[in-house]
Amino acid sequence: SKSLRAINNAKIESFVYMPPPAAFGATRILVKPNLGYPNPPPVTVSMPVLGAVLRGLRRASPMARIVIIEGVADSQSAERIFKQLGVMDLLDDNMRVADAESLLMRDYDNKSPAPIRFKTMTAPAYIGEYDCCISVGTFKRTLLKDQPLISASLKNLYGVFPREKYHGRSPNLRGQLHRPSVPEVLQDIYFSIGTYFHGAVVDLTHKLVSPDEKSDSGEAIPIGQVVWGDDVLAVDEVACRLANEPIPDYIHAIRALRDQLEDAR
Repeated sequence: SKSLRAINNAKIESFVYMPPPAAFGATRILVKPNLGYPNPPPVTVSMPVLGAVLRGLRRASPMARIVIIEGVADSQSAERIFKQLGVMDLLDDNMRVADAESLLMRDYDNKSPAPIRFKTMTAPAYIGEYDCCISVGTFKRTLLKDQPLISASLKNLYGVFPREKYHGRSPNLRGQLHRPSVPEVLQDIYFSIGTYFHGAVVDLTHKLVSPDEKSDSGEAIPIGQVVWGDDVLAVDEVACRLANEPIPDYIHAIRALRDQLEDAR
């Protein structure tokens, strides 16, 4: 079906990343890993997985400028967190890191047939300008208003939005993106910037199961897999199956809207 386009999974020790077609011959590639906290995996993406992704992209495009961006959810700076987690050790001469919130921003139209809250969303201009964008997510199950919330490669995109604009009570978090609910706002995110992402990877070395809404702590349950492919929804769906978690309603809801858009074309 359309929903399960080229999706792959492999044991962590044999993971070799095969990037989507957009990466081949690209001049500029954007990688958005989940590195929002100064905590080790599975709160953040593991360096073996991120390293394998970067090597795969470099093979696909030996000359590309590769920029790794993240906007953190912590009082520490993005640069400090990148250093602490070991990101700098993975970079070659034509790779850079950037704090997503320091980049030039632009407004992206929400192309959903039924926007929930945001008609446009503000995010780095790079996302719309780069030849290839890849989301590298962790796999987490948190509890939000007593409902389980699955965070994988789509929810990972929360980190690119400027807190200056989307913060709630805490200046370190993006509280505006939690109302009316995360599953609903994910629809707006998908149809504003999610469609610019050519590929997704979910680091399922472990899944993080949190007892509350905090995604920076919890129990790490070993799964030992990596999932990747060219469609964030399908990658997240396969990740849920491997992690033995129900497919979240937001994936079904977004896919139904996407089918509606494709049928209307």
